[in-house]
Amino acid sequence: PGEVEPFHDHRIAMAFAVAGFPVGVRVWEPGWAEISYPGFFRDLLGLCGGS
Repeated sequence: PGEVEPFHDHRIAMAFAVAGFPVGVRVWEPGWAEISYPGFFRDLLGLCGGS
C-alpha cells in the first residue's frame, strides 16, 4: 500500500492514518499524534475494528 513520514507534524500523522487506514498505509513515527490527541491510534484502531 504505502508509507507516510509525518516529519514531526501531528496533523500529517493523523490525516494519513485516517485516510490510509482502509488500504493499510503505514505511518512512520505515529507518536507525533500524541501532541494534539493522546491515544489517537488506540482510538482509531478501536473505531475501525483493528487490534
